[in-house]
Amino acid sequence: MTTHPLTTLSEPELDASLKRLNLATVRRLYRDVVTRAEQDQWTFREFLAVLVAEEVAHRTQTRVQSFTRNARFPFLKTIDDFDFSLQSTLRAALLGSYLSADFVAEGRSLIFLGETGRGKTHLAVAIGYRAIQLGFETRFTTAAHLIEDLSNASRQGRLHDALLRYTHPHVLIVDEVGYLSYGPDAANVLYHVVNDRHLRRRPMIFTTNKPLQKWGRVLHDRDLAAAILDRVLERGRVIVLDGPSARTKHLALAPPAPKLSDGARISGIQPPKFPEPTTSSASNTATGAGWSPFELRSPSRPLLSGQPARVDLQPPLGRSR
Repeated sequence: MTTHPLTTLSEPELDASLKRLNLATVRRLYRDVVTRAEQDQWTFREFLAVLVAEEVAHRTQTRVQSFTRNARFPFLKTIDDFDFSLQSTLRAALLGSYLSADFVAEGRSLIFLGETGRGKTHLAVAIGYRAIQLGFETRFTTAAHLIEDLSNASRQGRLHDALLRYTHPHVLIVDEVGYLSYGPDAANVLYHVVNDRHLRRRPMIFTTNKPLQKWGRVLHDRDLAAAILDRVLERGRVIVLDGPSARTKHLALAPPAPKLSDGARISGIQPPKFPEPTTSSASNTATGAGWSPFELRSPSRPLLSGQPARVDLQPPLGRSR
């Protein structure tokens, strides 16, 4: 029986080789895995599969933690945490296609429109976090911070470098458009971000409490505001959130949203798995009847067949929880 020359590697030499290959998890666990493999009489393939799976799991967990930290979310929420019972029309199925890799790959965008406390930021964070779980970088910022940051950079002659913070990540979330007042160059700096991301098909998510026809007044430039929305909505849509504020629902200040039957049928036809609102109804609801500087287009696309599980990895072998 011939012996492969590499089987004569000493333990320190093997350890050094694993370190050189940056296989930190394999390096930490392989002794324990060898013991288990000998006890349970694993095949060579089973032994290798366990080591590879542990390395991949650890790297995935590390990546998700790093991307989540860099995203700068104000809090961490998921779709499962959202109370859809407070909404009269919005259902979880409507967001299904935005929770898959297609959302990023196709460069789609979203505008969540509604009064304060309706869960706009919650949903934006949830979609951004799902993108992170799928391997995409996400950046969260408020409209006020983005505009102030880029306005200062423009005055200091470093706008190009500052833009990278908002154009580089796969997904950009711009929160609270219209909540605060902005400087006179608000539309100009925001347009730079939106146009760059639009050209590179990178998705954007906006939350706002202002109807779209008022964005011109909010950003101090009606023409640029229309250009911004035109680019966002070319591959995007508006989702309106209603119902009572989640923050003050315990005070019963507003009547609860009427409940709709998810299984309702019309002429015996089952509703689509991911229903898309009609262009006219979405446009009128989001922008106000009679105002239509551009159409809200939602071309038919492959929909989510299954949502990826949240990253909740088991502790690696040899380590206690």
